[in-house]
Amino acid sequence: MEQKGRIAVFAGSARKGSLNRKLALVAARHARELGACVTVVDLADHRLAIYDGDDEAENGVPETARRLRNLLVRQDGLIIASPEYNSSISPLLKNSIDWISRPDGDTPGLVAFRGKVAGLVSAAPGGLGGLRGLVHLRAILGNIGMILVPQQHAVTNAATAFDEAGNLVRNADDRAVRAVADAVTSLACCRLTG
Repeated sequence: MEQKGRIAVFAGSARKGSLNRKLALVAARHARELGACVTVVDLADHRLAIYDGDDEAENGVPETARRLRNLLVRQDGLIIASPEYNSSISPLLKNSIDWISRPDGDTPGLVAFRGKVAGLVSAAPGGLGGLRGLVHLRAILGNIGMILVPQQHAVTNAATAFDEAGNLVRNADDRAVRAVADAVTSLACCRLTG
């Protein structure tokens, strides 16, 4: 199978039982099946204090943020499973983006994001599936130079959307997540060869 770029997949939640962590794993599986070299990232492994400009001025960018940034720099695209917190994105996801996007010595800000392809999915117990948060995330990522594929999917009533093995039980959800993975891997591949 032809290699279709390097894709990092992660959830904007560190909770062990997170529906979005389950969804990220579904997206990762589809991206692998489509030929991408996939790295699943767990933000729980990259915990950061809340961004504070005074702290940054005094201590610089934390090593944890540098490691995460360097991991993302090596990717051609991202698939993010974003939980919805009060109609927006999670503090964990926003804080991670804020730290990673900071200039650091000779490393320019946004190097981990600018020009990279991104696809968005979400899962939530309610009837909108986290869709309102995706609007905010799309705006943030677009403003920092990412190329967002138009395909996205919000898994509604997500508390019952996964089986015991972590697969999506509704075929329509699974097809929609695969479509996001396909769009990201295809565009990442085109950008590599173009």
